[in-house]
Amino acid sequence: PTLYKTTLKHWLGRYQRKNRGEIVGRVFLFADEFTNYMDVEIGIKMIELLDCLGYEVIIPKHVESGRTAISKGMLKVAKGVARENVLLLKSLVTENIPLIGIEPSCILSFRDEYPDLVGDDLKEEAVRLGKNCLLYDEFFTREIRAGRIRAEQFTDQPLKIMLHGHCHQKSLASVEPSREMLSLPVNYSVEVIPSGCCGMAGAFGYEKKHYELSMKIGEQVLFPAVNKLPTTNKGWHGETGFTSDRGFVRGFEMYEGKITSNFVLLSFDVMY
Repeated sequence: PTLYKTTLKHWLGRYQRKNRGEIVGRVFLFADEFTNYMDVEIGIKMIELLDCLGYEVIIPKHVESGRTAISKGMLKVAKGVARENVLLLKSLVTENIPLIGIEPSCILSFRDEYPDLVGDDLKEEAVRLGKNCLLYDEFFTREIRAGRIRAEQFTDQPLKIMLHGHCHQKSLASVEPSREMLSLPVNYSVEVIPSGCCGMAGAFGYEKKHYELSMKIGEQVLFPAVNKLPTTNKGWHGETGFTSDRGFVRGFEMYEGKITSNFVLLSFDVMY
């Protein structure tokens, strides 16, 4: 993966809010190591969407998630990262101002691994913090149910959506908030692809020795579903595929007009 021309943190520091109306709420955004350095455009779309909907977005001081260290068994390194993040964020993040994340494997570390990594002295603080660390779709669904995000803020154009969920999302949370979030625009219909792993599995799919196996995994269910989607010049009309899995998006960016992250769809279709 190539580095973006700027970091998300730097971009936000220079961003001028477009919505000058009433602030509906505030959120802390976790600029994970993937969104901050490589998939910055996805982070930008998230911030712009939240801004248009009336939310003030703040990236608090934090370090990387530790996900890469955890995945490679470097638990001493991961422990140090987890402790630093808990210490930096435990007094900031609350139920009213949650920490939301884009990359499921990173934000869910706060809820899954951190309480076991940080040590007994910070375990209680880590558990309390984790309860207010939400995937972006969990946050959107919460706000939709509270009436702070409404269908009339979005397009009424019809769209059929095929949704693939992230493996961490499916194992530790749920794809249901993504389905509910994408169903908000009045004429959107969402079908969840009954897929397992996309084959990327973190760094696994990038490694040459795993390429053939990675492709076989994807070809079980997901790739055939993608190949059945019609390609159009206008990616937001007709039948389109959407995913919570940034690795899948990056791996299949050649399917232009078919694959994108699911909140990017909403950022294009929000009514200013």
